[in-house]
Amino acid sequence: MKRLKLYMISLVVLIAFSACKTDKTGILTISPKMLKDKIAGGWAGKMIGVTYGAPTEFRAQGKTYDDSIKWTPKDIRGSMWQDDIYVQLTFMMTMDQFGIDAPAKKFQEMFAKAGYMLWHANVQARKNYYDSIFPPASGSPEFNSHADDIDFQIEADYLGLMCPGMPATATKMADKIGHIMNYGDGVYGGIFVAALYTEAYFETDIHRVVEKALKSIPAESDYAKTIADVIALHKHNPNDWRAAWKELQAKWDYDHFCTAGENFNIDAKVNGAFIVMGLLYGDGDPLKTMEISTRCGQDSDCNPSSAMGVLGVIIGFGKLPADMKAGVTFMSDSLFINTNYSFKKAVENTYKYANQIITENGGSTTENEINIASQLPVAPPLEVSFPEVVLNKKISVFEKDAWIFTGNWKTNQRAGWQGGKPLDQSMFAEKAGDAIEISFTGSGISINGNWVKDGGKAEVYLDGQLVRTIDTYYNYNKQEHDNVTIWHITGLAEGQHRVKLLVKGEKKPESMGTIVYITQAVIYKTAPKKSASYKFAFEKI
Repeated sequence: MKRLKLYMISLVVLIAFSACKTDKTGILTISPKMLKDKIAGGWAGKMIGVTYGAPTEFRAQGKTYDDSIKWTPKDIRGSMWQDDIYVQLTFMMTMDQFGIDAPAKKFQEMFAKAGYMLWHANVQARKNYYDSIFPPASGSPEFNSHADDIDFQIEADYLGLMCPGMPATATKMADKIGHIMNYGDGVYGGIFVAALYTEAYFETDIHRVVEKALKSIPAESDYAKTIADVIALHKHNPNDWRAAWKELQAKWDYDHFCTAGENFNIDAKVNGAFIVMGLLYGDGDPLKTMEISTRCGQDSDCNPSSAMGVLGVIIGFGKLPADMKAGVTFMSDSLFINTNYSFKKAVENTYKYANQIITENGGSTTENEINIASQLPVAPPLEVSFPEVVLNKKISVFEKDAWIFTGNWKTNQRAGWQGGKPLDQSMFAEKAGDAIEISFTGSGISINGNWVKDGGKAEVYLDGQLVRTIDTYYNYNKQEHDNVTIWHITGLAEGQHRVKLLVKGEKKPESMGTIVYITQAVIYKTAPKKSASYKFAFEKI
């Protein structure tokens, strides 16, 4: 029965592919009906995959998710509230209002002012906008400690969907948008996902889709090396995804800069590997693809969402399982939160932009046929966000011997878990001249604190020299953040350094106070990461 099921899926893919073809001159031909069907399949796949994995998100950190997964087509309604979808629809709204070539700052502004909550690299990019830090600086390692995070990877699908058979164009667009919130591997994650979609339009072999998409990012990047490892592991043992997962975990799940020392890993390359795990080991089966990407753990709603989106392009909406189609169709006119987009509108406008991009890049469209000038992938230059930056130790602000306090610093308490006994959460001060200092040995440091509605400004001094002024106010969409990086630096000469934060007693007009909250310091050293020396078990034999 299983063999029959896989045979039927393969047959469906072959039938769908018959409506697409490539001639000897490099012109890719597809019918308008098939192009729209594949676009619909991609958007539907995103909606299906994200809701399939949503109940498991970060329930498995540094381990596989082994509990039962319960999903029904009715769950697809939950996609209306998923950042995997609404952020990129905001970017499409930017294109609608300001044109397809709108500057990156305009895309940043639109999503900074959107009414939904954001996290990690996205929320830093939003705060950077209000602190007048614009692209590409807003995604750079200097101003975004989440530069390598998954954010752009989960919201770059629309770029690939708009660029059928045109990976170079998708990369160019992704390079601009990706640097709003990410850098290096964080940007490459989005480029790679977009490339998966561009290749999926005219390629039925999932292995070929992955291998061709990999050419759109620098081969020397850690992201590319991680995906290449998934390919190698699958070739070595195509029937045991759990064995491959263990090898990847051992090699690549080292400390990530923004979550140093924790099992929680929102790193783009590790989660990107789990997308590819689902695609390769899923054998073209929608449920199997989603299940494997989900069971790999970590950001286990985003990963099956991207995997299923790519598979949706290969299969096409019309050939998706009937219950999945019905679930998406039922929600097709519903709006995703804080956007003016529904599934139906996303398909229509993606199709419109695809035709525009096709004609602008040497193709042509008619009522019956679309001809695309095929492109070879062009990888961007290599960027490395935090080269050889390794966690050394964490120093709580309550380790009083490690800090020097000047002025009136007080203890801030927060309610414990489930309303339990209040816990010491941070130290805070608010008067001009209040200061806190720490000396450390290493090559980098992150000073952590709170972004809050009564946050104020502070000057940061490194080894006696003023670096810049930071602002800890944050209350956009009534969202605050505890124990986040409020200032960081890496790449220092290994040795003794000193950081001082001087409270200014100043604030933004909208802030309710001038308070600066400090929770801890995270100290980094320079050393090779463990992946550099790790060899797979089968390579040792």
